[in-house]
Amino acid sequence: MASTETATMHENEPHRDDLAHRLNWLRAGVLGANDGIVSVAAIVVGVAGATTSTGSILAAGTAGLVGGAISMALGEYVSVSSQSDTQKALIEKEKRELAEQPEDELNELAAIYESKGLSPETARTVAQELTEHDALAAHLSAELNIHEDDIVSPWNAALASAVAFTLGAALPMLAILLPPPEMRVPLTFVAVLLALAITGAVGAWIGGASRFRAAARVVLGGALALAATFSIGTLLGASGVF
Repeated sequence: MASTETATMHENEPHRDDLAHRLNWLRAGVLGANDGIVSVAAIVVGVAGATTSTGSILAAGTAGLVGGAISMALGEYVSVSSQSDTQKALIEKEKRELAEQPEDELNELAAIYESKGLSPETARTVAQELTEHDALAAHLSAELNIHEDDIVSPWNAALASAVAFTLGAALPMLAILLPPPEMRVPLTFVAVLLALAITGAVGAWIGGASRFRAAARVVLGGALALAATFSIGTLLGASGVF
């Protein structure tokens, strides 16, 4: 009775692997938004340093947003596709080995648990019971530390990356276009650096690192990028290019 109650009490709690998987996705989203903020902010601030033309700023910012989102999505798709293909190949290999060499695979699984500190008899018993329950899942977990249901869709990853980048890029676009021309650059600097401080702190919190140190690094890098592009834009504007 007690074991049944215990199982029921904890059935809605996230498992450690599931929680880690969600945190990794959240961290990737934060980093994607951070990229969108910095790259598009650098573009629009640079153009704003050269000209006050709203059309020019809008065109450059939109091009940066669309190009950056597509680039992020493509990069994520390629990366996750490679990871997914590797995982699928490993799973198929494990299935073949279980079908062709079940006894060898059982011995291998028992040896894994014995190497973790179990006695040979206990390790053998654990390996046999896990094999009877779900041989493939037992071997994937013990040998490769993967689960058959954990294979990520490249399309989902690409979409998530593009959306995160776009949401991040929307901030500098609004900050540079909504205020009057004389306030555009200062307000964009403030809005972008504040947003970077937040994304840096959130990313560090997810990874268990120092939030202040991470936020300071991201803010410093963003400030340097904005200062550099604004200076270049100002010089180009002064030279008569715009």
